[in-house]
Amino acid sequence: MTDFCMPSLGADMKTGTLVKWHVKPGDRLKRGDIIADVETDKGIMEIEVFEDCVIDELLLKPETEVPVGTVMAKIHSEVAKKVTEAKVPIKETAKEKHLIESTKPPVKTTVTSTPVTTDGKRLRVSPIARKLAAELGVDLTQIKGTGAEGAIQERDVRQAAALADKVEEPAIERPVEKPLETPAAPAKLPSSAEFQAGMRRAIAAAMSRSNREIPHYYLETQIDMSHPLKWLEMENQKRSIKDRILPVVLLIKATAKALTEIPELNGYWIDDRLQVEESIHIGFAISLRQGGLVTPAIHHADTKSLDELMAAMRDLIERTRGGRLRSSELMDATITLTSLGDIGVEKVFGVIYPPQVALVGFGKITEQPWAERGMLDVRSVMTATLAGDHRATDGIIGARFLQALNTQLQTPEQL
Repeated sequence: MTDFCMPSLGADMKTGTLVKWHVKPGDRLKRGDIIADVETDKGIMEIEVFEDCVIDELLLKPETEVPVGTVMAKIHSEVAKKVTEAKVPIKETAKEKHLIESTKPPVKTTVTSTPVTTDGKRLRVSPIARKLAAELGVDLTQIKGTGAEGAIQERDVRQAAALADKVEEPAIERPVEKPLETPAAPAKLPSSAEFQAGMRRAIAAAMSRSNREIPHYYLETQIDMSHPLKWLEMENQKRSIKDRILPVVLLIKATAKALTEIPELNGYWIDDRLQVEESIHIGFAISLRQGGLVTPAIHHADTKSLDELMAAMRDLIERTRGGRLRSSELMDATITLTSLGDIGVEKVFGVIYPPQVALVGFGKITEQPWAERGMLDVRSVMTATLAGDHRATDGIIGARFLQALNTQLQTPEQL
């Protein structure tokens, strides 16, 4: 029998709230199956099991706040038995150690009360939604949830509050020029600000750790994107509008293929040593509508075609903003890519997300004079940057990576 513990879904995560179990004792699961939903500062995540197993016992009740590393369930695992009998690879042992490095044995767990309908039926409400409803004075029993199995989520509460304002406002006898005197208005601002502040605190924790622990070095290069863009335009003419490929997909695939040539940037710094990963999982920075960033991973980006990457990216963006990510998508990224060119930024100097050892940034594509072989021309030029961990690599390796990245982009037909 082995323990299934609350995983760390990022360097900034300390606790999570168990929202729902997807299993019961006796269930047999395969690696990658969903065992539970957990709510963090970045939304509700689907937690997966990382090996074939049978559920023996569930130790916690839904709506319990659980510190990272706390035992959530007991499982029977043949894989665990075999690993115990064999020699465990150092890389895997260290990675597991990193996931629970911030673990502290919980003194107690807290279960909050859940509202019920008039007929005694228990409502499914996420912790964030319950807190927001209390702040806005919204009756949860009057809301129809849009989450899994009718669970009430944050957006349901906000919609109900907005609807209530529209219905009630005409009946309020006050001068039109004083709309801010509505009782509900002051409650909205702190709620929205509190959510964004929570996200910023989570990001700040990870970035503070990064700046504190990682000696960054930065490199930049300019890449002629004229040929890749021209090739992409011709390629998209063969496709319907919904199947067209965005330029960022070329950047993702070129980054992944460059990492196959320079693998030292694809991995983690754990236990004072670089641990290079064979699989290439590109963490793609996605902005949330309510503020903040999440960087879920596109798995095995080097093996996917451009069409597959485009589909994977669209799916990831939709599920990220809908709060439907899997735990592996937050834990597995081996390097992060961020692109801010679409909002006018020409250069991106990012901060590495620990325990990763590199971050690639792409800026805006602009028309610039370009000299080549004694001839002056105007080309579509993009600045690519690399933030590297100087403990794991150096500028020579970083420069080789940017060179490989440029080479990959100049042959888009081979991506």
